[in-house]
Amino acid sequence: MSNSLYETLGVSEKATSDEIKKAYRRLARKYHPDINKDPGAEDKFKEINAAYEILSDEKKRAQYDRHGDAMFGGQNFHDFASSSGMGNLDEILKNIFGGGFSGSASGFGSFSSRGGFSGFRQTGGFGGFEDDEDLDSRAKVTIPFDVAVKGGEHSINFNGENIKIKIPNGINNGEKLRIKGKGSGGRGDLILTVNIAPSDEYERDGDDLYKDVLIPLKTMMFGGKIEVKTPKKDVTIKIAENSKSGQKIRLKGYGVQNRKSGIFGDLYLRARVSLPDVNALDSELAELMKQKLPEA
Repeated sequence: MSNSLYETLGVSEKATSDEIKKAYRRLARKYHPDINKDPGAEDKFKEINAAYEILSDEKKRAQYDRHGDAMFGGQNFHDFASSSGMGNLDEILKNIFGGGFSGSASGFGSFSSRGGFSGFRQTGGFGGFEDDEDLDSRAKVTIPFDVAVKGGEHSINFNGENIKIKIPNGINNGEKLRIKGKGSGGRGDLILTVNIAPSDEYERDGDDLYKDVLIPLKTMMFGGKIEVKTPKKDVTIKIAENSKSGQKIRLKGYGVQNRKSGIFGDLYLRARVSLPDVNALDSELAELMKQKLPEA
């Protein structure tokens, strides 16, 4: 039993629906008359579409698998299509396979006997072929640093529509978010590439955060405690006596939560000395410091 529909798409009789779809897309691109100007390309394109219409429909494929090319009067599909006349092919196939042969499986309209194609959706610069991914819209979005770290809602305006998107905690720069059903015209999805706005307070390295902390000269010299704001909560930390400017203080688990492991990174505080205003000091103290403080 000949199975020329499979031969038309260049796949085996055991091909999966995905394999059939990929083969169809490849051939449709190759023979689309807007791209391929060779004589016969248009008829080949229509033949490919007709074969896909049948093999992409489970019921029609099962019917064809049972009877093979006997359904076409014993001719192979190419000869049958040629002798039937491409303009009337959809109508003939409709009679053979029953109603509904009008492009429901592939998203294509019927073949027109007047030449050209009727009802074809157009994407990617040429008509008659549409990939699911071509329906997706793409855009870039800049989100606040704190939202990227802790997660939360963020509103964007796309094509005049205000859309609220959920930002997962710990999202990274350059990651993509897919918003279902929000492509242009409500077709396909909206794929957003994330750009994280810089922070005036923090620097981020993976799951770790870095922050400069101003510490009074007295506390740096003689030790003490200071309050520090972190993404989690405000904490009190102890400053050791004779601390040096630039010294790092690690707060374990106060960084960014990793979405895969659930483990929090660390927050590193970089100690910076907050020097007092000499003019605001007690005059005697200022004079004493001037005399007694070491030169180096």
